[in-house]
Amino acid sequence: MSLHVLHFRHEGHARWGVIRNGAITPIPGEFATTAQFIVGNPVERLRELDGPTIAESAVQWLSPVTANQQFICQGANYRQHMIESGMDPDAKKFNMLFTKATSCIVAADSPVVKPAHVRFLDYEIELGLVLKKNVTSRCLITEADLHEYIAGAVIVNDYSARDIQIPQMQFYKGKSYRTFGPIGPYLCLFEKSDMAKLGELELTLTVNGSVRQKDSTTNLVYGPAETLTEISGVHDLYIGDLLSTGTPAGCALSVPSPMKQRLAAALSEEAKWKMFMEIQAARPEYLRAGDMVESRISSRDGSIDLGVQRNHVVDEAS
Repeated sequence: MSLHVLHFRHEGHARWGVIRNGAITPIPGEFATTAQFIVGNPVERLRELDGPTIAESAVQWLSPVTANQQFICQGANYRQHMIESGMDPDAKKFNMLFTKATSCIVAADSPVVKPAHVRFLDYEIELGLVLKKNVTSRCLITEADLHEYIAGAVIVNDYSARDIQIPQMQFYKGKSYRTFGPIGPYLCLFEKSDMAKLGELELTLTVNGSVRQKDSTTNLVYGPAETLTEISGVHDLYIGDLLSTGTPAGCALSVPSPMKQRLAAALSEEAKWKMFMEIQAARPEYLRAGDMVESRISSRDGSIDLGVQRNHVVDEAS
């Protein structure tokens, strides 16, 4: 059975605690990083934790993934999102991988700062998976042994500046502005029996109360086991690192139809991107200062509930 953990600040100190029904049972010890916390606190031991509690309302949330960990992402990993991104899901035979700067990581209730020069700020709810094992050589990871590699799950919102990411072909830059990576509030730690539910979690994102994204991890194209297997053949992974598994359909980004893309291919670079910017400018779905974005991920039976992210969009201070 899964267990929910909160990383928080209370009376000037950063701590970790098991959270049950809005009450936090602090975990003894100091753990400066996600890796240190995971190594020192197996879920079986935390389940037995007891003692005085602190009301969740009395603490400040911190990200359960600390800034020293790797932030690895999958792109176009839900079938309908691939289609809305102008891709043919039956023709795309590769796993799109990229990274975000860890300096964009913030707590789940942090404001999202819209840089002054960014016109098209977009949202992307994602299921994040936190590693519990170092992977320093190529290996085959299967569904049967995935529990040996995944410690638990978090909510991630992969905020994106589309007018930087797309015209400049800069995934890293367009997705890495400070505050563009809220994580949490909770780290849901798994036991082996919980792993099957990774494939049946429901994701919902609203903006100002209106549903923009809603899907299930049933519809992931490349699952965690095959993705971690692929990454293991490229570079090292470490305990506490984060794999963000892609976003469903419903983003603000509008991709031109295949016919328009063929027409754009004959245009100059300047004319092509002018057309792109005009299309995006007509989209009211892009985020503006004052918007409230809420993200939720849970299983249908409620046994896994990663909490609620609430991010208020604010303009960059002049």
